[in-house]
Amino acid sequence: MLVLNNKVDLISEAQKEKLVAILRSLNPRARIVVSQFGQVPLSNILNTGLFDFEQAAQAPGWLKELRGEHTPETEEYGITSFVFRARRPFHPTRFWQVMDGVVRSKGYFWLASRPEFAGSWSQAGGIARQALGGVWWASVPKERWPEDAESLKFIMSHWIDGIGDARQELVFIGMDMNESKLRNRLDSALLTDAEMAEGPQNWRHYPDPVEPWFEE
Repeated sequence: MLVLNNKVDLISEAQKEKLVAILRSLNPRARIVVSQFGQVPLSNILNTGLFDFEQAAQAPGWLKELRGEHTPETEEYGITSFVFRARRPFHPTRFWQVMDGVVRSKGYFWLASRPEFAGSWSQAGGIARQALGGVWWASVPKERWPEDAESLKFIMSHWIDGIGDARQELVFIGMDMNESKLRNRLDSALLTDAEMAEGPQNWRHYPDPVEPWFEE
């Protein structure tokens, strides 16, 4: 993938380095070309053959963070990232309140009001997208599970008795981010012990401001 960064003459060298670091944190595989007045050799931007859909889908910055890979040079510019993992659902209202204002986040989430389903989350700046990401295997009859050993190993690697494979896996990327504060806010959005004891039948009736995944 190619990212063209124009008008760099309007910012300082330090600002340019910081901007490039931010872009690398979002897409480590991209080639970044800086220019002034739109003056870029056509050979740098046409027929480069740089875009590979499979690579773009499999290894964006957020997925590399989930895998434990890291781009250390971004820390020099105050760009940090972390993965939030948990094995209890979010209260839908508290989740929505916490995610409002987060700069960059992506991953999968589990809402108490929709216990069978995995939500897909993507947020950049003021734009957030969420959708149905799939069904947790815990909600699928075992006769419909895959039969190959590799798939079963993957399912069981995330399995906890009483919970199944349902989980939170969200990556957060930001500048000068207060990780501890954000983690505390995310923890507070998870169900309390008392709410967990209410069970899925009661969770479904929680107020849910998240856009529906199915037509009423």
